[in-house]
Amino acid sequence: MARIAEGSPYLWGLIDAAPARWLGILDADPDDHLALLLRNATRDIDACQKDDQAKRILRLLKAEASLLIAAADIGGVWDLPHVTRALTELADTAVANTVRFVHRTAVSNGLAAPSGASAPAGYFVLALGKMGAYELNYSSDIDLMVFFEPDAVAPDVEPVEYFVRRTRGLIKLLQERTADGYVFRVDLRLRPDPASTQIAISVPAALDYYERRGQNWERAAMIKARPCGGDVAAGEAFLAELSPFIWRKYLDYGALADIHAMKQQIHVYRGHDEIAIEGHNVKLGRGGIREIEFFVQTQQLIAGGRHLELRGRETLATLAELARGNWIKETAAEELDAAYRFLRTVEHRLQMVADEQTHTLPEDRDAMERFSRFSGFAGRDQFAEALLVHLRNVQRHYFALFEVSTPPPETGQIAIDAGAKSIASNVAYFGERGFARPAEAAGAVQRWFSGEYRALQGERVREHLAELLPQFVADAARSDNPDGSLQTLDAFLASLHGGARLLSLLRQNRDIVALLATILATAPRLADVLAQQPEVIDAVLEPVFFGALPDKEQLERLLSISLGQATIFEDVLDRTRMFGREHQFLIGVRVISGTVSAAQAGEAFACLADVLIAATKTAVETRFAADHGTIRRQECAVLALGKLGGREMTAGSDLDLIVAYDFDAEHPESDGARPLTGSHYFARMTQRLINALTAPTNYGRLYDVDMRLRPSGRSGPLATSFEAFEHYQRHDAWTWEHMALTRARVICGSAKFATKIDTLIRDVLGMAREAADVAAAVADMRHAVATERGEGERWDIKDAAG
Repeated sequence: MARIAEGSPYLWGLIDAAPARWLGILDADPDDHLALLLRNATRDIDACQKDDQAKRILRLLKAEASLLIAAADIGGVWDLPHVTRALTELADTAVANTVRFVHRTAVSNGLAAPSGASAPAGYFVLALGKMGAYELNYSSDIDLMVFFEPDAVAPDVEPVEYFVRRTRGLIKLLQERTADGYVFRVDLRLRPDPASTQIAISVPAALDYYERRGQNWERAAMIKARPCGGDVAAGEAFLAELSPFIWRKYLDYGALADIHAMKQQIHVYRGHDEIAIEGHNVKLGRGGIREIEFFVQTQQLIAGGRHLELRGRETLATLAELARGNWIKETAAEELDAAYRFLRTVEHRLQMVADEQTHTLPEDRDAMERFSRFSGFAGRDQFAEALLVHLRNVQRHYFALFEVSTPPPETGQIAIDAGAKSIASNVAYFGERGFARPAEAAGAVQRWFSGEYRALQGERVREHLAELLPQFVADAARSDNPDGSLQTLDAFLASLHGGARLLSLLRQNRDIVALLATILATAPRLADVLAQQPEVIDAVLEPVFFGALPDKEQLERLLSISLGQATIFEDVLDRTRMFGREHQFLIGVRVISGTVSAAQAGEAFACLADVLIAATKTAVETRFAADHGTIRRQECAVLALGKLGGREMTAGSDLDLIVAYDFDAEHPESDGARPLTGSHYFARMTQRLINALTAPTNYGRLYDVDMRLRPSGRSGPLATSFEAFEHYQRHDAWTWEHMALTRARVICGSAKFATKIDTLIRDVLGMAREAADVAAAVADMRHAVATERGEGERWDIKDAAG
């Protein structure tokens, strides 16, 4: 009480105004007392009929809860997360109850039709900022956005006018000052295009805005968004639809530059460029709260699309998750966690002084002495010593995140304009660095910066390229064939899709530039994949890249997460291809970097194919059953043969597959709206599976599929019943087909059916044979291969003799 009396006129005023209320707070369990306050306020507002009654209930709730929370904070009963969650629960209660009251009043006044619901259908309020993250500060504005479905009103009611009026009523009840004070100041400026939109916005208009014009700072703001009042289900559906805008499918280093630019604008506009004590802003100043928030949110925007565990709203929990996933060092997480707790506590003490939304320390020493004692320190110097440790730690980690790594030393300058003098200068530049055809090299540079290549059009992408160009040239000059290396780079840039994203990523991760040079020089197939789908390089930047290759369980989990975000079947196809390309690229890079052997790569390619085929089969079966139903006791398995079956795949291997099925022969018809019978059912479904694996989409094909190893080859049915498969293998199969069967394994299907097939294969391969007959059959087959494909090309390491 002594600290409050000296340090906080606002809190002392609350105590002095109602001493009995203060004694009740001191005598109660704070958690129980807060819960009782919130319940009683909800009950009382539901019972009141007039605005003045609701205003008084809400303001008395705010006063008592504010005093209670401050006491639990200053007294050390609650830690920071407990304090901020309590403040947020108070705000949630106020907003949700006010929305219900405004709706009920509109109904009673005949302005809205009775719906039977306590909240208006299709009308919802989103909390953003610290309220959205359950991190509200002591005297904070609450950042809200209000949306409505246009068809949520009667046909004769104009929805915009109606919901804007309701929203004005909501704001008035919360922030109008009366004799009892106010509840919360409301800030609606985070809504889409606030200068030209109403305070309540229709859902279709909002979705259209974010799709066409949404910016990275708005993505960062929406990370913390959550429904806090009104039709909560409609709010959740809106955020789900907005998820692709917030969370990109790939690592997004373009967001990093935008976030840093926003922070720099804050410093320029508000003059918070230096660390000080007196007058320092603990939120916006150097080393302040905002830098911690930007640090976390930038990492979320970069990687949250690929890693669902990074999509949390709370700053401290997300910091811990970033460290757990090795996105940041453990020491960085610990120091930023400690700084956040310290600075947020200081922020609360500043706001408790006079219930003002301030983040700035007192500017004179006497006031700093008083504030330091209020904050629990002996005096100003002790407080300053602790504060500077945290501010400097935050500043160090923030700069480390946003600084661009230093490019290799380079003398001279490459001219990037199109003038004749610049071209001549570049010819001399490349000649000095050992290029045999410097004029061609200079011509390539001119093409890159003239906008001739689609991927290099735009000011931002050319800025990235200009920054990277000296390193590109240095890498080429160090190679055995500088001119050839630069020519390969030129061809890569000419075919590149999405240049801005890839070049911003390279600029932020300079080690990857050397890897790109290696790929261009030694692995044209990987270079082509990277040019067409630059996002595949994301896997190389994962913290676990140089660890063990992901096993089947990890791949299944990662793919399941990605497919869980698909809304239509076509999106499933795109996501499987994107996942496949990315992991094939990862394996290829590991091969050329020498960190996995060819045998390990073969197993990894096969493991990836197993997972992708199984997931595609599940998606196809689900969609097929929706159209045609299922057959009683149906079984369907996919067998892999060839290099996939032997777990010896290469980057270019196709899939040798057989599909086997079984069902209750006494009930051969499926039970769907469009029933099919037995063999016809599985033939159609197998064709769908093949199409799903081979059809080209925006992300290319997943695999080429070869079904010629099925019984009777091209003349046989696409899918084979188990009974027919058994008869063929036991009585009709050629020796070469049994040779192919040595690699056969079931890669998806029920365990029971897989065991049945495996047992059959073992029996067939264990049949008695004449060695001479087998040898003659093998010799005949080898001769047939040589006749069809040739065996004299010495560099054809598969089909050449020997």
